[in-house]
Amino acid sequence: MPNKISASNLQISQVLYDFIEKEAAPGTGIEPRAFWAAMGKIVDTLAPRNRALLQKRDELQASIDGWHHNHDRNYYLAHRDEYKKFLQDIGYLVPVGEDFKITTRGNDYEIAIVAGPQLVVPVMNARYALNAANARWGSLFDALYGTDVIPETSGATRTATYNPLRGQKVIAYADEFLDQAIPLKRGRHEMVQQYRLANENGHIILEVELKDHTITGLCHPDKLIGFQGGFSSPAALLFANHGLHLEIQLDDTNIIGKQHHAGVKDVYMESAMTTIQDCEDSIAAVDASDKVAVYRNWLGLMKGTLEESFKKGDKTVSRKMNPDRVYKGTSGETVIMQGRSLLLIRNVGHLMTTDAILDREGREIPEGLMDAMVTSLCSLHDIKGDSPFKNSREGSIYIVKPKMHGPEEVQFCNDTLNAVEDALGLKRNTIKVGIMDEERRTSVNLKECIRAVKDRVFFINTGFLDRTGDEIHTSMKAGPFLPKDTIKNQPWIGAYENSNVDIGVAAGFTGKAQIGKGMWAKPDMMGDMMAQKVVHPNMGANCAWVPSPTAATLHAIHYHQINVAQTQRELSNRQKASVDTILMIPLLADNKLTPEQIQKELDNNAQGILGYVVRWIDQGVGCSKVPDINHVGLMEDRATLRISSQHIANWLQHGICSKDQVMSTLKRMAIVVDQQNAADPLYKNMAPGYEGIAFQAACDLVFKGVEQPNGYTEPVLHARRRELKQKQK
Repeated sequence: MPNKISASNLQISQVLYDFIEKEAAPGTGIEPRAFWAAMGKIVDTLAPRNRALLQKRDELQASIDGWHHNHDRNYYLAHRDEYKKFLQDIGYLVPVGEDFKITTRGNDYEIAIVAGPQLVVPVMNARYALNAANARWGSLFDALYGTDVIPETSGATRTATYNPLRGQKVIAYADEFLDQAIPLKRGRHEMVQQYRLANENGHIILEVELKDHTITGLCHPDKLIGFQGGFSSPAALLFANHGLHLEIQLDDTNIIGKQHHAGVKDVYMESAMTTIQDCEDSIAAVDASDKVAVYRNWLGLMKGTLEESFKKGDKTVSRKMNPDRVYKGTSGETVIMQGRSLLLIRNVGHLMTTDAILDREGREIPEGLMDAMVTSLCSLHDIKGDSPFKNSREGSIYIVKPKMHGPEEVQFCNDTLNAVEDALGLKRNTIKVGIMDEERRTSVNLKECIRAVKDRVFFINTGFLDRTGDEIHTSMKAGPFLPKDTIKNQPWIGAYENSNVDIGVAAGFTGKAQIGKGMWAKPDMMGDMMAQKVVHPNMGANCAWVPSPTAATLHAIHYHQINVAQTQRELSNRQKASVDTILMIPLLADNKLTPEQIQKELDNNAQGILGYVVRWIDQGVGCSKVPDINHVGLMEDRATLRISSQHIANWLQHGICSKDQVMSTLKRMAIVVDQQNAADPLYKNMAPGYEGIAFQAACDLVFKGVEQPNGYTEPVLHARRRELKQKQK
């Protein structure tokens, strides 16, 4: 076979083989020959199980389709108990076992103890990957000044040069935040004239002089952790609140410090506590070369060597990983704060295969098996201390595993990680796993899913988009679904979100592991985010996804306002969400939507599909800010695509719309998307020919949506992207 290397009954792409031999393996103590021997054994043992699990998905789906075919919507609505019993009989719903507590050891502080924002970033893009890794600390003043959190009223506009009117509003906002995070014994932070240090019996404390020249201090003096600069004139003061840190930076010669009433030039926030470097939904990696680009960036992060240079205006900007932050402690000790976000790696799910490695019979192997081995091999550089920067100080590897369906698939994941640990000489449960609760069969069996990985689990979360996409596909034959915005307000979604927290808290996640919530998708609407995303820590989530480092800095404010561990303890006493409610399918009660309502929904879905797919196929961009039909930029990835394509497929299935109507809508929306991308020199118009591969991919996702496995978009996207890359050779 061209460009393939034979090893251990495998056919390995030359580019991947060379990467392992020359880049990933050296320094790990793992010889490439031993790596491939272990890979061959894993493929022989686990690939058949992987295929069997996918076959079971299809069999369960066929059974559910058959039940709905034999029982119409009204019968289902009147006999939900019978429907639930049917799911139990076919093994979709499994028996719930005895209560238990997770026993995971070695989770880092950022996961086990502190609550804070979580970034998700495409690891395939080195610049974004580095920006996210360095988003552990961020400027609150910049985040406020540069976003709509501060209204542009009364002259407080965002201008090219510093606007002191806007700056004053930033200072006032920050003062109010400091009153919440590090309140004073007397007075408010807006009244401070000077922050300084004092020696109290050999211990450093904060001394605060107010504008009336009286002296006060912190309500909780132990919130002062350390400082930088001289004792008499510190440059920075480090504080802790709810486990999160913030830094007041002092410089009365700075343009902002001159304006500030106490000479503060900035408040630096500990922001993205953890970052998921993503190999999955936010990237477009369809062949061996793409996968090696992904692995190379992860390797660079684990070795601390990843750097990227790019043009910003007429300047060349370089990015590399930030060093740790060093302070003098309040008792004379040295305080070292992690300078980078704790990095997690999201592997692909069980569905996709890859031609980067073929098995002994010439078949593509499950891509998830390759991800588990290669990303863990790269992580050995951090475990063994090869990097100048430590990622996991506890010596753990964190793999987020998406799109698993039920406990059997989670057990398979656990067995895979056992095999990887054995292959790489790692102690059992060195590799931790995060369960993404985004598939219906996982949601309704979450307790048993967690049980399958109770010794290594570090994370569970919810994700509305994928979860809704799977809801639609699973119940495709049950009847037409409500419009998307209406689905969000149905009882099942609230029960799903609450059940995730209920089960996590009951399983002992508090103080040990993360319970997460989903993404804020509007990166330009930070004012709305600050008003709405506070709901996540209030729901008991000790991490929630944000779309940018700036959003992480702002969302950190919510975790200073709310003690999530205390919230989880309080929520543990509430009535638990019912699986019966989660199983309530959000169907249209009747078909009485007006033609205008139907067309509006089709326009919205079609525009979103095309806006995302055209970049994925033509440019290989797996996640970007895509303007919606109202020209609001949304962070889109495959989860968004899944729900939109499945929704149209469902309406076609039940005659809410026609194929001709949908095709006409796609063509009209293609013109809209072309216009929205007119300024992009790399963009290729879809109209007026509508013959491009990207447009055809969008049509496949909709018109062949019913037959896509679990409604996933990857098979279509990968095939069409490969087709385009082949044509470009």
